[in-house]
Amino acid sequence: MSTVTRMWVVTIVLVGASVVIGRASQTETTLQRQPFSVFPMTISKWSGRPDPPLTQHVLDVLGADDYLSRTYYSASGEMANLYMGFYKEQREGDTIHSPLNCLPGAGWEPIEKQRVQLRTPNGPAVVNELVIEKGIEHQVVLYWYQAHGRIVASEYWGKTYLVLDALRLNRTDGSMIRVITNLGDNMKEGRPRASALAHEFAEMVLPMLAPYVPS
Repeated sequence: MSTVTRMWVVTIVLVGASVVIGRASQTETTLQRQPFSVFPMTISKWSGRPDPPLTQHVLDVLGADDYLSRTYYSASGEMANLYMGFYKEQREGDTIHSPLNCLPGAGWEPIEKQRVQLRTPNGPAVVNELVIEKGIEHQVVLYWYQAHGRIVASEYWGKTYLVLDALRLNRTDGSMIRVITNLGDNMKEGRPRASALAHEFAEMVLPMLAPYVPS
């Protein structure tokens, strides 16, 4: 994103934010959704196991109204971790947190970042792909923001759509979806396989999200 475009986006967010906050006392339009707790434990060749519950401190920081944290395993031992957080309303101090801010707090440092495309029934979707490291451990991370039938990779555009949808739809609900696969300690050999696994798993999850992330 160019400097001019970024400044334009930030200006829209700052101007629109005051309108959104000013409408905070109004009742938002609420659509029915399924809780993440009923998201399938089995996805094709993958079988899920719940991760340990997040601590209250982490939950307070995240501010999510509903979340899912599971690790899925294939019969051959492949692993994919899935996190999904849903926010009924996003107001000042209660907005979706970017993994770029949260991962370093857990000791993981992003060392690579790029935009990639996932295949979906509605055409390609652009999402973020990171390589993160902690000591000799490395992981591949895919993440995106999803709300109102829209998949967004950019934090800037995510905030812009938040303001526009609050004005247009009287809705500020949204979700962040994250998939992690292990890369191992050999970047050269592990990176292609870990990335391919993350893409494969994410492309199976995406068509399943409609009941849990309202359009």
